[in-house]
Amino acid sequence: MASSSDITPPADNTPENTESGSVGALSDISDAFETPGGTERRGRVRLRRTAVMAVPATLVAAGLAILTAQGALGVQFAISGMPFTVTATELNGTGFEQFGGLDNMADDSPNAGDTGGQVLVVTSAIKNATLTKLCQSVDLGGTNLLITAGGGADKVVASDLTTDSTVLTGDAAFNNIVIGNDASTLTKAGVQGPKGVFSQQADTVHIANLRQTNYATTAGVFKLPGLKLRFSDSGC
Repeated sequence: MASSSDITPPADNTPENTESGSVGALSDISDAFETPGGTERRGRVRLRRTAVMAVPATLVAAGLAILTAQGALGVQFAISGMPFTVTATELNGTGFEQFGGLDNMADDSPNAGDTGGQVLVVTSAIKNATLTKLCQSVDLGGTNLLITAGGGADKVVASDLTTDSTVLTGDAAFNNIVIGNDASTLTKAGVQGPKGVFSQQADTVHIANLRQTNYATTAGVFKLPGLKLRFSDSGC
């Protein structure tokens, strides 16, 4: 999880516009930032190297928590350039923001292709979120690393959640949405984007049948009840 945005304390001036929004606004932004030709470039790694990724989930979660606390997961980090899919039957969040951004790969990344090592993304930030039946998968070139959680009574819980996406679909509803903000003035999720960039924010967001193509995700806290990590012939 990573954001290309600067994380700063919320501003004192909160927009007073309380007009209702619709899924159309979200779709427009998603469409505007789709990769050229509608295709998704997939990174390839050798299967013999993928075993290193199968780290026990508890260690992964603990490591991310420590890195977040120490500020190592900062404003920006080098993305792998390998897209991954995230789905959930339902997402509910309070404090929602969304704006455009640019993610960068490490120098001489084998996944850069003809992009120059950059990916145009839509950053979505949610202050507090719950997700039902979360699924995340990444295509490793012949097999998928698959993670599932929140399929039982307890839902996945995240705080200070950000996702950098090239595609986002679902049935969305917003409460008190304001569209057309300058991204540097956002206040709802405690995240601010680049000055002069189009954005939107809302008090709450609900998305049913969520599906994202992501390049990065970050969270201050990420609780995954019923977590299961495995290799699979198919993704989410």
